[in-house]
This record gives sequence, structure tokens and C-alpha cells, in this order.
Amino acid sequence: MLTLLTSMYLVMRTVSSRAEPIRVLVTGAAGQIAYSLLYSIAKGDVFGKDQPIILILLDIPPMLPVLDGVVMELQDCALPILKEVIPTDKVEVAFKDIDAAILVGSMPRKEGMERKDLLKANVAIFKTQGAALDKYAKKTVKVLVVGNPANTNCLIASKSAPSIPKENFSCLTRLDHNRACSQVAMRCGVSSDQVKNVIIWGNHSSTQYPDVHHAKVNLQGAETEAYQAIKDDAWLRGDFISTVQQRGAAVIKARKLSSAMSAAKAICDHMRDIWFGTKEGEFVSMGVYASGNSYNIPEDLIYSFPVQIKNKTWKVVDGLPINDFSRAKMDATAAELVEERDTALDFLSQ
Repeated sequence: MLTLLTSMYLVMRTVSSRAEPIRVLVTGAAGQIAYSLLYSIAKGDVFGKDQPIILILLDIPPMLPVLDGVVMELQDCALPILKEVIPTDKVEVAFKDIDAAILVGSMPRKEGMERKDLLKANVAIFKTQGAALDKYAKKTVKVLVVGNPANTNCLIASKSAPSIPKENFSCLTRLDHNRACSQVAMRCGVSSDQVKNVIIWGNHSSTQYPDVHHAKVNLQGAETEAYQAIKDDAWLRGDFISTVQQRGAAVIKARKLSSAMSAAKAICDHMRDIWFGTKEGEFVSMGVYASGNSYNIPEDLIYSFPVQIKNKTWKVVDGLPINDFSRAKMDATAAELVEERDTALDFLSQ
């Protein structure tokens, strides 16, 4: 019996080792978020411990010498599933036959820059990358936009890649989701895995709405509504929301650099959930197309909703009761996204 089990195990390992590598693109690959992200992808934290990976690293020409150093470090990690690393500054190389795209690179906002100037610069970037996805990537590619303004950049990329299903595009609000979970957990004196079903509604900006009206906290084995567990409505409707909304700015003020380690962790969480699905009875936050939602959010937006994922397909958790407080917050962040979208589409048509 033992011999039979051993033989079966060896066969399974052999089959696993013969799995076709997947091609994963990371843009802005010489930057600090990618530096925290690439090791986790290459050692199997995202797509599976037995899934061979080909990493394609895209950045602008001036960053290629830095990228060479990143490639050397990845090689020096001697990771068994990392089959190849391809550094490039050419979209036709970067986007060729990819299975997953993590679009981290974007134009950062510089001192004195108007928001519309930031949008204009990023429309040009994500129009180009969307067109490259359309021309070179697999039609099944899963695209995660991280570079800010993430929601609108994601919308532009999708509109520039009409042959790829809209459902294949999402933007990162998992960092905000994780921040909200952590704040609730610390307040309750539990670990963050004891908190579930917080929601980030809307834009990855200071108008986002972290909502715990549907969240649950596991207190000593008993699942409790977050409002009951915390017993401080003023905090939940005040400092909790503003802390999550302003967390990125607080990190920059303290570090003199934007979030990198936590952003990379959130990217891994987001992509792993797309690949393997969400846990039964749980939902996570993700910026996705607002079409057909039950929350009266304008349809032609990338808006953060609670989603459940199965078979690499997300579904908005519809029908949650929304009180007047939440309704106002959800509408405010939607209004900002509509304004961003309209400005970006003006640039896209030029």
C-alpha cells in the first residue's frame, strides 16, 4: 500500500513539474513596489508553489540598468519555479502571450501638478498598454492595474483593449481593504484573519468608503457584527474611515516614500484570489466594471465593490442593505470617479 501511495505521489510530482509555465508581466518593474512583489510571485505565493513562472519585467529605458540588477537578484534567489526572467522596455516583448499583467508603473503626481495633468499623462501610458494587451496578450489574460489613479487607468486600459473581456480587468483596492481589516482587528484585540467582509466602495483615493456594516469579527470563537464587537459608532464613522482614507499619505509622511511592502502584499492577495477564488462565505474588495450592479452606481466606471471569485471569475456581491450614511459616501466617491472618467475620456479622444 505504501509503495502504491509513493508511486502515485511521484507521478503527481512528475505531472506537476511538467506544468506549462505561465507568463506574468510586471510593469514599473524597477520600482520599489515591484522590488517587494517579484520575490513573492517567483517563489509561488501567488500562482501556486508548483506553477512554473516566466517573469517579464517592463520599465522605461532609463531604468534598464536598475532592472538588470533586479534580474540578477532574482537569479541569485535560485527559485525552482522561476524558469526565465525577461527584462525589456518594449511593449511587443512585454505583452506577448501573457497570462497575467500587473500594471504597477504609472506617472506619479509631482509637486505642483494639477490632477488633470496627471490624468493626461496616465491616459497616454494606459492607452498604449491597453493597445499592447489587445494586440499581443492572450484573450484570457487577467489584468490588475495598480498605478494611480488606478480606477481610471484601469478603465482606459480596458477601453483600449476591446478584444479582451471587460471582466478580465480590475484595479487594486485590496490594500485599502487590508488596512481596514487591520484597523478593526487592532481595535478588537484580535489578529486580522479574525476579521472578514469589510468593504471598500469606490475610488482608490481619499473619497473611498471603508464600510464595516457587513463585517464580522471572530471573538473567542463567536462571530460578531463589527459594530457590536467594537461598540464605538463614533470611531467607526469617524477616525476609522479617515485613517483608512489617509493611510497612504501617512506612510509617505513617515517614510518619505509611498507604500511598497503593503502594496506588494495586497497585489499578491488580489491575484491569488483571482487565480484560486475567495473562501466560502467571504468577500473581498476589488475595483471592477460597475455594469449591472444593484447599488445604483453609474455603469461605465471601474468602482470598488465587494466581490466573490470562483473559477477565475468575479461576481459583485449584490443586494447588501445600504443605510443613508453609506449611501452618501458611496455616491460621493462615484461622483469623483465620473469626473475623472469624463476628463480622461476627453484626453483619450484627442
